[in-house]
Amino acid sequence: MALVMGVDSSTQSCKVVIADASSALSASGANPGIVVRAGRGVHPDGTEVDPDAWWDALQQAIAAAGGLDDVDAWAIGGQQHGMVVLDADGRVIRPALLWNDTRSAGAAADLIAEFGAADLAQRTGLVPVASFTITKLRWLRDHEPDHAARVAAVALPHDWLTWRLRGFGPADESPRGPVLDELVTDRSDASGTGYWNPETGGYDRDLLAAALGHDAVLPRVLGPDEWVTDADGRRVGPGAGDNAGAALGLGAGPGDVVVSIGTSGTVFAVSEHRTIDPTGTVAGFADCTGRFLPLVATLNAARVLDAIARLLDVDHTELSRLALAAASGAGGLALQPYFEGERTPNLPDATATLSGMTLASTTRENLARAAVEGMLAGLGAGLDALRDLDVPLRRALLIGGGAQSEAVRAIAPDVLGMPVEVPPPGEYVAVGAARQASQVLASSAS
Repeated sequence: MALVMGVDSSTQSCKVVIADASSALSASGANPGIVVRAGRGVHPDGTEVDPDAWWDALQQAIAAAGGLDDVDAWAIGGQQHGMVVLDADGRVIRPALLWNDTRSAGAAADLIAEFGAADLAQRTGLVPVASFTITKLRWLRDHEPDHAARVAAVALPHDWLTWRLRGFGPADESPRGPVLDELVTDRSDASGTGYWNPETGGYDRDLLAAALGHDAVLPRVLGPDEWVTDADGRRVGPGAGDNAGAALGLGAGPGDVVVSIGTSGTVFAVSEHRTIDPTGTVAGFADCTGRFLPLVATLNAARVLDAIARLLDVDHTELSRLALAAASGAGGLALQPYFEGERTPNLPDATATLSGMTLASTTRENLARAAVEGMLAGLGAGLDALRDLDVPLRRALLIGGGAQSEAVRAIAPDVLGMPVEVPPPGEYVAVGAARQASQVLASSAS
């Protein structure tokens, strides 16, 4: 039995699954392969993280999953947009700025002023917001010019982890040395940088230079069926951004829309055609299979429920019971849950607002209901934005930690305005990476 490893290096943790290659290749989304063993490592909190913490968590997760000795191929999925900058010796110059770090909001506005939203959307599929890598590089240029001047290569989290696990890195730490040209990525993660063109499949070097101040080595973008090797000769897949990895793990196809409620909230559809949205509401991402993955993201998702559960001093089971005990509309109580700013709409400095408070409406039940409805309303607006761009939507798949809430599952169809399916809980990003590794293994053997 051939084994493959799939990794999900997310904001909060690193999950590893070791799966039977033939089962992972043929399994449906509801039965995502036979996971032989699994492991996990924890990431530190924060919006600025030393990438070495990801590396340590990956090593812990691999060890907990029984190691790599019997694994034939692997691939890594991970959080998108995070800025990992390397010097000429392959060393990380400064802690990575993550997708949820909003300090580069001003840099985003500057880039839009310089190039125009419509032109940027046409060239890259994106209108810059603080989440995207291009804005973080501009922030680095403007606020840490000495660091920016040292940048020899720019990678994203899954690019850097793939590079390190293949055996590359600083000369005194890695057997294969600091070969920056060996950095690789995939279409989905490249499409989240703000300087990659999904139409041509190439980098927009002028935009990179406008952001960073100079050119730099960027990861080679592997096609869906391409692979590289690690130091032990194993096949290594291109990897994927977390949402594209989840779509692959779910077996999502054209017409499917995935609503993911995790640290962030995302609504993304698998499409045969590229989308261009000059308003920036819909990001015109690519996926990791050769298709496209138009996506709407919110910064405030499952943690909205965490915050209200803490406020009410209840666990999530009781929060669900309270929410379901209230009527639809929560008696007029409404929560706009911008606790940490927001990406969609682009309000990086916004705060949360509770409105409609009367003596009758201000109850524990209504507050719980307003939290669920408020969180889902942002995702429902994402579905509407996809419809406005004529993206076909046939079925909705609800995943992520928030999908395990009974109240979320019950309330979602009304708020989202369409039938909702809830697949069994699973590490779909890691399973998607394992499925990709199985495809690489099969293609290399043919």
